[in-house]
Amino acid sequence: MQKNIGFVSFRIAGTDGVSLELKKWADIFERNGCKCFYFAEELDTPDECSYKSKYAHFKNPAIEKINNAIYDTSVRDPNLTAKIHHYRKRLKEEIHEFVQQFDIDILIPQNALTIPLNISLALALTEYIAETGIKTIAHHHDFFWERKRFLRNCVWDYFNSAYPPHLPSIEHVVINSSGQNQLALRTGISSTLIPNVMDFDKPAPGIDDYNSDIKEALGIKDNEILILQPTRVVQRKGIEHAIELVSRLGDNAVFVISHASGDEGHEYELRVRDYAKLMGIRAIFVSDIIADKREIRNGKKIYTLQDLYPYADFVTYPSLIEGFGNAFLETIYFKKPILVNNYSIYSTDIKPKGFEVIEMDDFITNKTVEQVKEVLSNKKLRDSMVEKNFRIAQCFYSYTMLEEKLMDLMARFWGATG
Repeated sequence: MQKNIGFVSFRIAGTDGVSLELKKWADIFERNGCKCFYFAEELDTPDECSYKSKYAHFKNPAIEKINNAIYDTSVRDPNLTAKIHHYRKRLKEEIHEFVQQFDIDILIPQNALTIPLNISLALALTEYIAETGIKTIAHHHDFFWERKRFLRNCVWDYFNSAYPPHLPSIEHVVINSSGQNQLALRTGISSTLIPNVMDFDKPAPGIDDYNSDIKEALGIKDNEILILQPTRVVQRKGIEHAIELVSRLGDNAVFVISHASGDEGHEYELRVRDYAKLMGIRAIFVSDIIADKREIRNGKKIYTLQDLYPYADFVTYPSLIEGFGNAFLETIYFKKPILVNNYSIYSTDIKPKGFEVIEMDDFITNKTVEQVKEVLSNKKLRDSMVEKNFRIAQCFYSYTMLEEKLMDLMARFWGATG
């Protein structure tokens, strides 16, 4: 099966969940003889297989201006309509060039037909797919109806046609059962459920010469307990709960937050910093030395999140809402104990698999604190938990599972031997 795969998104770069999962899909396709190509405005993929769009990113000033107008009113100004279609036309031309340049056999839009951060891109994709009948796998991570900020808008006609489009050449993929159910109820579209994955057959990176000094760089002593929050600082991550837990573990616990607030504003980050001071804990925000790849920047050593995981004694994941939970899988992959809030997708899709974690239901209790203390102090218990979790994840969230699912989707287009 030698096909040319064309991934399409706003950005294909960094460590956001969509980019990470996209690259895992690309690994599987390339293992099976396919060539992968990438269309986005922000890219960290090789130049020879990349098409840099001028208008695809939601951070593009022109697209940002459109978004600011879309979600501010329920009545659309004709000038706004004209702008949306101006960029739709330009993006459609770019998609056509991308397909022609790399002889694309199958398009895989990644969230571009799911979350309305660039209306023009979704309309362009929908029109192009409708007019060409090109084989398409639409990979849906975050539906617009899951985010309150998108529900007041002046583009419901576009939402109904492009988020996602109901076209015969599209196979739809969702990452959780709730999305699968809601997609069917709201649109009549059937879909394939493919959760996020990790390469559990490949050993996790450990301590080496490069990262051996990371605790020193963070000012953490060997006798201190490193509690890791491996997420961005955004409100739905529920980081206040992790701060409360750390404050109740005692002075020996240090709280390390791996990422900054990103593109969702800085107010919540200020709130988290203030709350950490209020609770009297030592919170270390390390986004200035954690990046997508190791490098020396301005004479300063830059690490990756994978450099930090081996040093974590415990991981907190008190999220209120998640599409799936990449940080959960990463923690299992690195064989670390974890606190998880019982958010809906964890409750319905992940918990039934039998993982052994410390759970909370939207608040920290005395029992929660005691369970964490026991895991931290009892190595035999800790090792038993993390090994069991690793084996379960190997069964349900591995590259092997992903490969089977993707090959089945390809067979729907070209048959079992295509």
